[in-house]
Amino acid sequence: MVDKYNADDLAKAGRLKQIRMVASLVNQQNRKALPIVFGSAVGIIAVFVLVGLLTGFAAYLIPLGVLLGLLAGMILFGRFAQSAQYSAIEGQPGAAAAVLQSMRGNWTVTPAVTANRNMDVVHRAVGRPGVILVGEGAPSRLAGLIAAERKKTARVAHDVPIFDFQVGDGEGQIPVRQLQRKITRLPRNLRPAAVSDLNYRLKALQPSLQMPKAPLPKGVRQPKMPRPRVR
Repeated sequence: MVDKYNADDLAKAGRLKQIRMVASLVNQQNRKALPIVFGSAVGIIAVFVLVGLLTGFAAYLIPLGVLLGLLAGMILFGRFAQSAQYSAIEGQPGAAAAVLQSMRGNWTVTPAVTANRNMDVVHRAVGRPGVILVGEGAPSRLAGLIAAERKKTARVAHDVPIFDFQVGDGEGQIPVRQLQRKITRLPRNLRPAAVSDLNYRLKALQPSLQMPKAPLPKGVRQPKMPRPRVR
């Protein structure tokens, strides 16, 4: 399913319009999501109102119930929204790059540092864990592509840890919705100064992108997504 709302639309819209657009996307992906959000919020408020009236502490419990109900609704809505955003970009070329570029923190992301004529691509992210190479495409072809990029990166990264992942639904690959969680759970091996030095050294590497002979279809662009939450 192709999402009719993209990141550019969300950026141009006002805050309330953004919420309506995201709510529409969530409703498209999961018809039960919004009723669950509203039901949970109202249920929590109702419980606190009832307990407050029965115990005589309504003046304290009702405001607390309203706050907790709204908070629960916002958390649930955020989770459903994130799931819907991932569903909208899964299977699209450049989905992994979109996730990498949406990560919070001091990350330097270089999309498509290498690719082949079959449009299998490898993206690079540099941060506190070290160098992360993320491939999109067929597992059989990506293995060699990632290995070559890893070897090239190691020549300038020296002893810096290098991690690699394959995104997709094939054997040995991880779904795009799990990519950010995998990366943010990596150990922080480098200090900020070492990350800056590593980025400087990696600039010497020239992209080995092999563009296909046929022209790219018109209107094709890398998918974007709002920033998911980092937990």
